[in-house]
Amino acid sequence: MPGYDYKFLEKPKRRFQCPLCSKAMREPVQVSTCGHRFCDTCLQEFLSEGVFKCPEDQLPLDYAKIYPDPELEQQILALAIRCIHSEEGCRWTGQMKQLQGHFSTCAFNVIPCPNRCAAKLTRRDLPDHLQHDCPKRKVKCEFCGSEFTGEAFENHQGICPQESVYCENKCGARMIRRLLAQHAVAECPKRTQPCKYCGKEFVYDTIQNHQYHCPRFPVQCPNQCGTPNIAREDLATHVKESCSSALVLCPFKDAGCKHRCPKLAIGRHLEETTKSHLTMMCSLVARQRQEMAELRREMEELSVSHDGVLIWKLSDYSRKLQEAKLHSNHEFFSPPFYTHRYGYKLQVSAFLNGNGSGEGSHLSIYIRVLPGEYDNLLEWPFSYKVTFSILDQSDPSLSKPQHITETFNPDPNWKNFQKPCSSRNSLDESTLGFGYPKFISHEEIRKRNYIRDNSIFLKASIEIPQKILS
Repeated sequence: MPGYDYKFLEKPKRRFQCPLCSKAMREPVQVSTCGHRFCDTCLQEFLSEGVFKCPEDQLPLDYAKIYPDPELEQQILALAIRCIHSEEGCRWTGQMKQLQGHFSTCAFNVIPCPNRCAAKLTRRDLPDHLQHDCPKRKVKCEFCGSEFTGEAFENHQGICPQESVYCENKCGARMIRRLLAQHAVAECPKRTQPCKYCGKEFVYDTIQNHQYHCPRFPVQCPNQCGTPNIAREDLATHVKESCSSALVLCPFKDAGCKHRCPKLAIGRHLEETTKSHLTMMCSLVARQRQEMAELRREMEELSVSHDGVLIWKLSDYSRKLQEAKLHSNHEFFSPPFYTHRYGYKLQVSAFLNGNGSGEGSHLSIYIRVLPGEYDNLLEWPFSYKVTFSILDQSDPSLSKPQHITETFNPDPNWKNFQKPCSSRNSLDESTLGFGYPKFISHEEIRKRNYIRDNSIFLKASIEIPQKILS
């Protein structure tokens, strides 16, 4: 071990320094032949390299003439030094030989824990370590009185059965830990508990209030029918569908029967009132039939054109033509239409096999005036120009369509154009309408594309002056 490297109050004199390590000599030895002194360890290391000469003057050395120098050693040990822990805060100073004795009390000296816990720490930190940190310290639990090592005590903390703790449900109760489980299960007002009817979890002190609303809570039928334990949420369905004591209306209530009785008695009521129920149903059917007719009329009115133009598609033409040939003067009627908003109501009719002079060879077309909603507001007789057309269905991109058209001005003296009365019937000669018995011949109608996809289109348009429309 080389010389001393302590913090001397004054730098050691040269005669105290080893020439080999330049430090204060530790266990100094003297070479008697030359008088030079060295640390015993430094000289031994030098000689171990096989050089048997004095490091100072290179004179030959003899092991037998190297002696310890106790007097010099005492002088060196009497040199004043600071504690090796001076930079850490220790203020001790004294002779070098007193250093080991100082270490036994130095607050900054590192020592092992006396409990043999493997920790090494400064003496000043030892008391706190022994009291709080040492895993092998002896600690007594303040609650149960048991003694533990520090390590075991850390595991014991938080589970000591004798420690006083508050209820985890925050009900405010405080007790020793060993009673906590029983309290949480059977005593705590804040414990959760399932409703025995619906199974949902509730805080114990609110579960009674929940039962006033629980959908599965058993209730009695208000009709006292005797059905036990009806769930609250099923009560309405029970009363409506299953309760034998519930009052029900007669199934013929919509027909006018006001009878109300328990469900069990409804069969007897139906048996005893069959005749009156039948009368009620007949009256109901009559009212509904009248309402349906009125609705149908209103629907027809809503679907009627109001712009003075009718385009009438007669589909399944070949079948209808054969039907017209089998039945003389067989007439087909178009949907009604109005000349304009709040105007005259008109209708077109067609004889596919002709009528009058055109029977058997032509298609005949007529127009008639029907009783309308606004007749009392209009001028009579009807006097506006009428145009009939059969439409050519040829593709306009291939050839220009050639519609066949006829136009006439109504004769004000003709009965067809007088104000119609609602009592007009089919025997009145004016019901035939006014038009063209020979509008188009059967031969001509087969030319071009007047018939296409077994359908024809007939058009009627009324020329209304702009001043009337505005």
